[in-house]
Amino acid sequence: MKDIYCNVCGKKLFVENGILKEDAFEAKKQWGYFSKKDGILHSFVICEKCYDEMVDSFVIPPEITEVHEL
Repeated sequence: MKDIYCNVCGKKLFVENGILKEDAFEAKKQWGYFSKKDGILHSFVICEKCYDEMVDSFVIPPEITEVHEL
């Protein structure tokens, strides 16, 4: 696994033996017909600190559900 960096702050995330050992928000979006990015795939990683700051700025917060089985 290559080095992984937060796309917001640039922090290098902790990878050990090819395994990401620090949780992060990973997103992929393949744009479709009704966008100006038709056929383009965007992907990015956000560290937990930057994710929390981003979510705190939302007008409508994300739905949060506790998961009991990991």
